Amino acid sequence: MQTNPVDPAPGAVSGYAEPAWPGKHADMKRGLSSAQVEAQRAQFGRNVVDSTARRTWWRTLWEVLREPMFLLLLAASGIYLVLGDVSEALTLLAFVAGIVFLTVFQSHRTAQVLDSLRELSAPRAQVLRDGQRQLVCAAELVPGDVVFVDEGARVPADGAVTEAHELGVDESLLTGESVSVNKSVARADAHPEEDPGGQLFFGSMVVQGQGQMIVTATGPNTALGRIGKSLTGITEARSPLQLETRTFVNRFASVAIGLCLLLVVAYRLRSGEWLPGVLAGITLAMGILPEEIPVILTVFMALGARRIANEGVLTRRMSAIETLGQTSVLCVDKTGTLTQNRMSVRVLFAQGKRQVIDQATQRIDGAYHELIEYLVLASEIEPVDPMECAFHETGRAELAGTGRLHEDWSLVHEYALTPELPAMSHAWHTPELDHHAVACKGAPEAVCALCHLDERETRSVLEQVAQMASGGLRVLGVAKARHSHPDWPEKQHDFDFSFVGLVGLLDPVRPEVAGAIAQCQAAGIRVVMITGDYPSTARAIAAEVGIDGTRIMSGQEVAAMNDARLREAIKNIDVFARVKPEQKLRLVNAFRESGQVVAMTGDGVNDAPALKAAHIGIAMGLRGAEVAREVASLVLLRDDFAPIVSAIRLGRRIYANLVQAISYTVAVHIPMIAATMIPVLVGWPPMLAPVHIVFLQLVIDPVCSVVFENEPERENLMRLPPRRAGARLLSNRAIVQGAAAGAVVAMLVLGLYAGLLAHDYPMPFARTLAFVSLVVGNVALIFVIRLLPRFLPRLLPQSERRAHAPRQNRYLWMVLGVTGVALLLLMTVPALARLFGLVPLLDLDAAV
Repeated sequence: MQTNPVDPAPGAVSGYAEPAWPGKHADMKRGLSSAQVEAQRAQFGRNVVDSTARRTWWRTLWEVLREPMFLLLLAASGIYLVLGDVSEALTLLAFVAGIVFLTVFQSHRTAQVLDSLRELSAPRAQVLRDGQRQLVCAAELVPGDVVFVDEGARVPADGAVTEAHELGVDESLLTGESVSVNKSVARADAHPEEDPGGQLFFGSMVVQGQGQMIVTATGPNTALGRIGKSLTGITEARSPLQLETRTFVNRFASVAIGLCLLLVVAYRLRSGEWLPGVLAGITLAMGILPEEIPVILTVFMALGARRIANEGVLTRRMSAIETLGQTSVLCVDKTGTLTQNRMSVRVLFAQGKRQVIDQATQRIDGAYHELIEYLVLASEIEPVDPMECAFHETGRAELAGTGRLHEDWSLVHEYALTPELPAMSHAWHTPELDHHAVACKGAPEAVCALCHLDERETRSVLEQVAQMASGGLRVLGVAKARHSHPDWPEKQHDFDFSFVGLVGLLDPVRPEVAGAIAQCQAAGIRVVMITGDYPSTARAIAAEVGIDGTRIMSGQEVAAMNDARLREAIKNIDVFARVKPEQKLRLVNAFRESGQVVAMTGDGVNDAPALKAAHIGIAMGLRGAEVAREVASLVLLRDDFAPIVSAIRLGRRIYANLVQAISYTVAVHIPMIAATMIPVLVGWPPMLAPVHIVFLQLVIDPVCSVVFENEPERENLMRLPPRRAGARLLSNRAIVQGAAAGAVVAMLVLGLYAGLLAHDYPMPFARTLAFVSLVVGNVALIFVIRLLPRFLPRLLPQSERRAHAPRQNRYLWMVLGVTGVALLLLMTVPALARLFGLVPLLDLDAAV
């Protein structure tokens, strides 16, 4: 273990520009100043390796113009020009330009939302600037920055190690070797290639210990940048919902091609002309293609992710939004999720005596001074963990003036906590003594084993632990040893430890947790606590927050069961205590294999496998390891339980609104298809032209992507059971409902059109009334789709019923107002009416 910072010489690292290597001029106590950071960034740019190019207007425009709908519109305009109808062609092109503008604006807005979410989810770094330790986006690092790295963090840039505490790094991204590499302080006079053990490289993962480095290269100047690899080059696979909608659209497109060919042939047989038949076929294709569906899905997911981010949850994978409404089991840690992660020392036990510390405590008896002394010595010198901060705070308050605060002692060796031995030790050089002092803290049973206590002594200690844990306290054991040999033992068991005492820490429960858990339970979601604390501690916390803790399963019991027995046992157990990280993975897999949709919270390196295995992995954003955030689907922007419930609520709302939007899309295309196809097949004059379809699209698109996306949640949304796992968005029931509603509108419109033609009304007059009725019918379908579940509850499964009418949606009335004004202009301005082949209202009497 090495702890003394080394200032490398300015010329120590070749290949780096002089300003990139502050060397002896680097202030390791204060880091760079804000002015220095800006100067370095101006010279070296952002710390990004081959980042994804940001979306531009031109790129978005090009993607929109390649859509089938716009190609059809351009083809229709070309046919009008060939037929000599220039005004119709120009009108259609004008509408095409309008739709292109709206689509590009919407697509670009969606892309901007996704870009901003990507920036939020970018790796972060702990950096020392202006004397303050700050958390910044890794892209903002510059050469010369002093950066802290901890276990589970992604190294954010290339740098020279200036401090190392049992530091081990996985460099497989660069070398392909999966074995971790131990790091030590960089030599001041060595080239990086001669001293790889003193260098950290961008993209590698810290798998053990902690350290400090000074940034030597950023972005394309790093080793990763020079070999052309990219951390951002991995694209997310299509989600099941995207695949489902893509399949649906492709099937519709296949049907459209067949029907269009049929219509072209039918028109040719009836009229003997090809071009008008092709125009009718294009009109039908425009009316039949549900090109809105992929757009709807993208818009809903992007805007939904932004809504969820506003609630304090960052979406790293859009597919998680689809799954939120299906969550049936929510596995949560205790510390920091259910509790505030604000530790305070509440109970001390030493020399057979016990003292409770509260607001009434005036001072702590001298019998406990040694216990506090060794608690501080067994903690980090500059603590970050709330538990160790509490030990240092207690030490400063109670040991001042006692000679037990050893500022002149130096840390010379340390033993890290491991899954096999949940205890850690620090060895200190003591100038006034002839030996090294060794301080140990950890799980009480592990400390008892290190002290080689006999069965009676161990039982007595663990009885005290049980009493303290029953009050919801986290309990640690403390031991001490002395070491006089020049060589350090390989393991902690080789020290001759003696037992010092126990400490109990209180971590208060978050005040909003009980209500949030009650909401989950009302929504049919099991909340399961998985903690490493004692069963009695877990039971006390469970009782306080409303989780059933009558039956608790320990990690030992989990380890003793095979998979089949475990799946059976977890059916009625909601609290798991003394659980190791590898057992979390088994529990998640057991819930999954039982048919549950599992969401799980985690923050450590060892939590990563379980987070990845869960349907929805939720990482702690403030205290979580970088590797946990990378594998998680959601990241909490504040370590709290309430945002998880908000995300589930929003996930349910997004899905419910998406179902409505898809149902409306299906419904609204039925009358358009019927109004285009049936008149041609039965020998009536064509009712719709491409320009009419374009007008209808101007109504449909904002309704789907704006109105339904902004539908408020139903009042009983969180009193419904989770959506069935594997349920299709485009279920047969939803398709039949939408098609049935659309068929009713189609029959009314075609009935009106046929009746007018049968009574010898002029075709322009019949088309005018039929078109107006079609627009009104499309508007009516909005209300039908919104209210249909209320009037047809027997047709819906229990999980989709809505007991309450929807709340007001201001975007609905805005879209309807604009539609009404556009239709009124169309019917009152003669020039516009003629472009559409309609009769203005002022000329209706003359037309009749």
